[in-house]
Amino acid sequence: MMTTNTALTYDTSPGFFARAEAWLDARGKAAWIAAMVLGFIVFWPVGLALLAYMIWGKGMFAGSCRKTARSPIHMTQSSGNMAFDAYRNETIRRLEDEQQKFQAFLKRLRDAKDKAEFDAFMDERDRKAAAKTDITPDAPQA
Repeated sequence: MMTTNTALTYDTSPGFFARAEAWLDARGKAAWIAAMVLGFIVFWPVGLALLAYMIWGKGMFAGSCRKTARSPIHMTQSSGNMAFDAYRNETIRRLEDEQQKFQAFLKRLRDAKDKAEFDAFMDERDRKAAAKTDITPDAPQA
């Protein structure tokens, strides 16, 4: 008795969309965003479809748009070791103080930069006004 192999052969190579997805994934979020913008330029439903796929299909923005706040309950739970709990609480307090000081430093730095830019603007404006009055011809004298 002779049997013939009638097994179907399927093409296991990835299709166009799978290759395009892999190519975009290899290049990161910027490539996905560029593809979406080009899709909107070429034909707006393509851009909209890419945007929807990026948000819901890829989970691209999962976790990056919402803040991950630490639970205050978790921070105050005892580990069972009094020395470690005291060390942890002191370290957390110290880090919070450092964070507040750093944020205050950044605010002072931004304020100083803003003041310097404003002073430069005012100086330039005064120079332009002075140059304009020097160019204006005086009234004819009789």
